[in-house]
Order: sequence, then structure tokens, then C-alpha cells
Amino acid sequence: MAVHPYASTRRFGEAEVTIVSDGSIAWAPRYQVPEVEWRPALPDADAEGRILLGFHVAHVRLPGASILIDAGLDDPASAWHQSFSARWPGLARTPGLTGWLAAAGIPPEAITHVLITHAHEDHFVGVAAEHGGSLVARFPRARHLLGRADWEGNPRREDPASALATRLGLVERVGLLDLVDGEREVVAGVTIIPAPGESPGHCAVRIESADARCYFLGDLVHHGCEVEHPDWMPGQNRDRAGLLASRRRLFAEIAAQRAVAVFAHEQFPGWGRVVSVGSGYGWTRDA
Repeated sequence: MAVHPYASTRRFGEAEVTIVSDGSIAWAPRYQVPEVEWRPALPDADAEGRILLGFHVAHVRLPGASILIDAGLDDPASAWHQSFSARWPGLARTPGLTGWLAAAGIPPEAITHVLITHAHEDHFVGVAAEHGGSLVARFPRARHLLGRADWEGNPRREDPASALATRLGLVERVGLLDLVDGEREVVAGVTIIPAPGESPGHCAVRIESADARCYFLGDLVHHGCEVEHPDWMPGQNRDRAGLLASRRRLFAEIAAQRAVAVFAHEQFPGWGRVVSVGSGYGWTRDA
């Protein structure tokens, strides 16, 4: 496969995993601890506490399966992007997921599954494409999987103008949405793991083949310092107890397996590891 400056590929047994960058933005996590505590953990933060975050999705290629983990942002030329970038000044974009798929020779019809880690806009908007003034399902043959708790009872479904209603709602209406309860193996070696806290139905994904393992963590963490400080929550609109429990459980699993991990907002390319440090854990970026 050709090398692209916004994509990075590794093999885990038979699984070929590619991290695709959708872009980046400066963002302040606003941890609920004094600045004297968080500032040393964010040495690159600017005067306003902003750090550079990436927007990443993943593609998993296996015999008989072509799987996306998150669908990311819409195309840089889309009307949605114009609206989103107005709300998030300073957003820098790459050619994005569809640009990489085209360059990699993977037509949208070849995608078999789209695993959505959670129903936050920057993780799912790309499931639909703008076409002739309307929206169409971008991956028309793929099963789209989402944690049930992020769909049922989600108040944004009641807003017909919301991205949830217009984008994921479209996927549901054409019969492509599957709601997930508990852990589920999607295909051999690719498993959705509930990890609530960032949202009620937030999930991570484990890829394992030939004793090699890789985890895509979604927004379980936003910055590596949250591995060392699992009680640090970005902003206030999270389930603190649920997120802390999910972090502790998955950090222990990943460290024990010495697995590779990626989270959606690490700086590109994002590969790293959760390692045991004393009675806790730390994050190390792979070289």
C-alpha cells in the first residue's frame, strides 16, 4: 500500500491497521485540578492551556473484512465542514478518510463494518455524504455498530437538525445500524468493548491476531497524561465514576498484554502503549 503523510499502517498478525488523520486543532482540556498540577503534565500547552489534538479514525484490513473504526469528519469541501470549522476556528484538515480510501484503492462499497466508538459528532459525521443537496449513506454495504446507550434515550435524536438525527438517523432509516449491548466480536479477532464514561455507550475496539494486539480507545482519553492521572476529566460533562472505572479496567488489560494502543485525539500518528508505573500506569508514544 502506498505511503501517505496523513496515514500510518502497522501489521498485527493478519490484521493490517491504518490510522488516518482527519486533521488537528488546538484545544484546552480544562481539567478540574489547579493549574499548578496540570501545567507540568502539559508542557506544550499555550498560555490559555490549549494543546494540539488530532482527529483520527482507523481502518482494519483482514481476510474477508474491511472495517472502519469511527467515520470521522465530513469531507473538507463539504457544507458540514464549513459549519464545523466556523465553530472551531483554527481547525486544520487533511484530505481525510475519503481522500485516503480513494488513494488506497478502497471503494466505499468495500467497507464491511463501521464501528462507531461513540455518538459525538467528530466521530460519526462521515457515515453520510452530501450528494446533490441531499445526504446518502457513504458506506452502503457496511453494518454500522454503535453502543445502544448512545442511541436510545439520546436527546439529540429529538432535534431533527442535529448531526445525530440527520447522519446516524439516515443510517438507521436505510437499515444499516446495529445497536450493541456488551462485548461483541464483530469478525474473528475484532471485538467491541464497552467503555462508558465519555458517553453512556462509549466503546473501545480490540484487534488481535497471531498473539499481537492493538486497541483503538476512542475518547477513553484525550491526552496521554490522563493515563497517569485517570481521575482527570476533560470538561465537566462526563460520567466521572463510569469513565474512571473504564480507564482502570482497560489500562490494566492493555498493560498486562503489552499491547499497542491508539486514542482518537493523540497527535498523529498516535501509536503508543499503556505501561505499568508503580501502582498506576503511564503513556508512552511509540517512536
